Amino acid sequence: MEVNKPRFFYGHVVVLVAFFMQLMTWGINNSYGVFFNPLLTEFGWLRATISGAVSMNFLVHGIVSIFMGGLNDRFGPRLIMTGCGLFVGLGYLLMSSVHAVWQLYLFYGLIAGVGLGGMDVIMLSTIARWFEKKRGTMSGLIKVGTGVGMLIMPIFITWLITAYGWRIAFAVLGILILVMIISLSQFLVRDPAKKGLLPDNAKEAKVSKIDSSERGLSFRETVHTRQFWTVCAVYFLILACVYTVISHIVQHAIDLGMSAASAASVLAMIGGVSITGRFIMGSMGDRIGNRMALLICLLFLLVGLIWLQWAKTLWMFYVFAALYGFAHGGFFALGSPLVAGLFGTRSHGLIFGIVIFSSTLGGAIGPILAGHIFDVTTSYQPVFYILAALSIIGLILTASLKPVHQACSHIRC
Repeated sequence: MEVNKPRFFYGHVVVLVAFFMQLMTWGINNSYGVFFNPLLTEFGWLRATISGAVSMNFLVHGIVSIFMGGLNDRFGPRLIMTGCGLFVGLGYLLMSSVHAVWQLYLFYGLIAGVGLGGMDVIMLSTIARWFEKKRGTMSGLIKVGTGVGMLIMPIFITWLITAYGWRIAFAVLGILILVMIISLSQFLVRDPAKKGLLPDNAKEAKVSKIDSSERGLSFRETVHTRQFWTVCAVYFLILACVYTVISHIVQHAIDLGMSAASAASVLAMIGGVSITGRFIMGSMGDRIGNRMALLICLLFLLVGLIWLQWAKTLWMFYVFAALYGFAHGGFFALGSPLVAGLFGTRSHGLIFGIVIFSSTLGGAIGPILAGHIFDVTTSYQPVFYILAALSIIGLILTASLKPVHQACSHIRC
């Protein structure tokens, strides 16, 4: 089969659009902590109360991802991402009028969380259809947008709060999200066939290969494979480690006598290094296979957690940030290509949505349990030992992943 092969491949437009969507939405949402002090000062709420809205936002995002992925498989990303942008933007706009705890949970936890449910699964699932040979590289490039957003948005939001107050800051962010996400969504296209193209802008392909690439396994077939549940378990463990570290590493450094600014710089370094991890490991997935690339990331995580047991000074925390940040970036770049490589793209959105939901359960449970363990033991050492053990289990499970033989022969892990 031979199709049109223009010099300019529209798939690159989809990548660029998704990059800026990630930068805007996750850059802003991951900067929620900047609003902690203003909310504490304004209302005197407990930190647990404000943190609870984050957990709710995260869980709602994971649950909604399942439905968003299935909708994307059927209807494509343009309409759905427009709706997601509307929900996230509206949630942030409404946050500018918060006066009670129930509003915090409704506006940020529920409304914004619903919109965020499509931000990863829809964009990464769409990219999985546009690219095969460069699937990992392009997924990594998109997730670089998240890392860039984590560097830019905290500074921008801090300036907004200092200059205009936290309510105006929320309003400005809501308007930015509404305008940017809704506008950019109009450039999204579900798959290259809609443009008369082939994945990777190929000129020729066998019909059987095209059909098998889009079909892969059905959702019903997928859930009856051991590989599906293994991937869900692996990403549950990964996100339990990831969000426990992100939530507690700054306070751990402060407990050891570091200044708040120095402790925050560790978190900033994690975000900066994660950019490298997202791009390099996404590309490595294309070269050596996504399973092997994920194993490398888990090894970096394990070494970093072991190192953290003895880290007492700032430079030692920077070493940890480099090791962990690299793994952190790779984890988010490899998820979608791993799912596509194992199960194909026929039901990729729904399958990947369930993997995201599994990961959000780990991400929600991990930090809460870590806080409880610290309250009981007055130390983070048991937490880091537990995280190291979880990373070892993740390594074993990932190593056990084998190609799904019922799937098309060209699909690879």
